[in-house]
Amino acid sequence: MNAEQPHISRHRGPLHPLLSGVLVLMMLLLTVPAAALEVPKLTGRVVDNAGMLSPEAERKLSAALGELENTDSTQVAVLTVPSLEGDSIEDFGIRVAEAWQIGQKGKDNGVILIVSKEDRKVRIEVGYGLEGSLTDVLAGTIIDNEITPRFKAGDFDGGIMAGVVSIYQAVQGQYKGTPKAKRSRKSGGPGFFLILPLIFIVAHFFTPRLGSRRSSLRRERGSGGSILPCSFSAA
Repeated sequence: MNAEQPHISRHRGPLHPLLSGVLVLMMLLLTVPAAALEVPKLTGRVVDNAGMLSPEAERKLSAALGELENTDSTQVAVLTVPSLEGDSIEDFGIRVAEAWQIGQKGKDNGVILIVSKEDRKVRIEVGYGLEGSLTDVLAGTIIDNEITPRFKAGDFDGGIMAGVVSIYQAVQGQYKGTPKAKRSRKSGGPGFFLILPLIFIVAHFFTPRLGSRRSSLRRERGSGGSILPCSFSAA
C-alpha cells in the first residue's frame, strides 16, 4: 500500500506588512505631482531674483518702465528666477500673471518678461488687451532676435533692456522684426522707429517715479523660448 502523499497547499498568504507599505509608498510617489514653483512676490516693476541685472541697470530700468506707464498706460514688469525647479516656463508664466495682475483694470494691458537663468529660458506673457499688437509671433521674434543674442554674449543688462524696448515698440505698432532665419544680411542698422523708444527710455532713466497702478492681467497669451545652447556665463 502506497504511503499517503502529503497535502501541499498552494494558497499564498498575505504580503509581508513591510513590503506592502513600500508598494503603497511607491504608488503615492508616482501619483503625487511635483510641487509647483512658488510665484515670487511683486515687489516692483523689476524683480531680479536671479541677480542677472546690475544694480544700476535695475534702477534705471525700473524708472524707465514707470515713465512708459505714465506716458502710454501699458504696464510692463520683468521677473528673473534662478531656476524653474522642473516646472515648465509656460505654466509658471501663467501663474505669475494670475498672481501679479499686471495691467490696468478693464484694459488687460500688461506684459511680463520672464527669464529663468539656469534653465536658459525666456517667456513673454501678454495680456488680452495687447494681443492684437504684441502677437505670439512678435513675442517669439523679440526673444530670438533681441534678447537671446545679447544673453549669449553675456550681456544680461542689454538683453533685458532690448527686450523691454522691443515690447514697447510692438505695443506701439512700431516693432516689425522678422524671424531670425529670414533676416537679410543686407539690412542696415535699426531705423528711426527702432531708436526713438530707446531714446525716450534713456532720457528718463534717472526719473525715479514709480506708479502703483496694478490690475487684471487675467489669462494671458505668451510666447516662450529656450536660449539653449548658449551659456549665461559672462564673456
